[in-house]
Amino acid sequence: MNRSHHVAAAVAGLIILSVLVIGLFKAYQQPPLILQGQIEATERSVSSKLTGRIDSLAVRRGDRVEIGSLLFSIHSAVVEAKRRQALGGFDAASAQQRQAETGARVQEISAAKDQWLKAQAANKLRKSTYQRVENLYQEGVVSEQKRDEARTQWQAAQYTEQAALAMYQIAQEGARDETKAAALGQQEMAQGALDEVDAYLADSQMTAPISGEVTEVLLQPGELAPAGFPVVSMVDMNDSWAVFQLREDLLSRVKQGDRVNLRIPALDAEFPYRVAHISALGDFATWRATESGHDFDMRTFEVELRPIKPIADLKVGMSVLLDLEQNDL
Repeated sequence: MNRSHHVAAAVAGLIILSVLVIGLFKAYQQPPLILQGQIEATERSVSSKLTGRIDSLAVRRGDRVEIGSLLFSIHSAVVEAKRRQALGGFDAASAQQRQAETGARVQEISAAKDQWLKAQAANKLRKSTYQRVENLYQEGVVSEQKRDEARTQWQAAQYTEQAALAMYQIAQEGARDETKAAALGQQEMAQGALDEVDAYLADSQMTAPISGEVTEVLLQPGELAPAGFPVVSMVDMNDSWAVFQLREDLLSRVKQGDRVNLRIPALDAEFPYRVAHISALGDFATWRATESGHDFDMRTFEVELRPIKPIADLKVGMSVLLDLEQNDL
C-alpha cells in the first residue's frame, strides 16, 4: 500500500472520529430550556340590564372603538310605558306638594272670610233678637218657651260664627306641617320610581366601557336581548400580558420584577417584558413523581409578564417563547 493510501485512511479515520466526538457531545449536551406561553388581555362583555330587542348595532367584529362610543341600542315598549306611568305619578305628587306648600287659593280664603262675616252678622242679629224677647218676657208679654227658643238660636249662631272663623284661619295658615311632610314624601317616592325607570332606559344605549377592539357580536338588530346577556365582546390590547406555566423545579429561575426578552413568532421579533405576578395553580396542575422523574410531587406555577412598551399588531392567543438559558434569569 503506498503513502497516499495511508494518508487517505488517516483522513477518513479523523473524520469518523470527529463525527463520533461531535455526536457524543451533542448527545450529552442539555437541550435549550425554552418555555411556550400565550398572549392574554383584558376582555369585556357588554350587556344590558334591560330586556328588549336590538334596535341598532353600531359596530362589527374587528372595529376599533374608543371608550364611551355607542355599541348598540335596545328598544323596550314595556319600559317606555312604565316611564310614562311613573312620570304621571311624579307630576301628580308634585302638584299635591305645591298645593300643600302654597296653601289655599286667594278665592278660597276670600270665600272663607265671607262665610265668617256672614256668620258674625247672623250672630249679632240673634243676640239682639234674644235681648228683645228677654225684655218682653220680663214684662210678661211672651212665654218662657219663646224666650228659650230665642236663646237657643243665639247660641247656635255663636257656634256657627266660631266654626266659620276657624275655617277662615285654616285657609289663611295653609296646610299643616304633617300634611306638607306627607306630600313631600309622596313626591320623593314618585321621583324614585321615575329615576328607577330612567336607570333602565339609560341601559338602552350601551357604550364601550374601554377602548379596544370588538371581538364578537352575538346578536343582530331585531333579535331579543335578555337582561344580562352579552351582546358585544371587546378586548383591550393596551392591557395585555404573557402567561407561562412553570414547573416548581424551574421556579428558582424566575423572580418577580425580572426583565426578560420574549420571542413572539407571529411577529417574528423579540420584545422586553417584566415579571409582574407569580401564583400557584390548583392541584389539577400538580406534576406527580411518576410523571416528573423526581422523588416528590411538584406544583405548577403561573407566571404573568407585562410588556415594558406597547407592541403593535399584538393579538390575544399568540404564542410566546421564553428561553430561560438565554435570558439568564
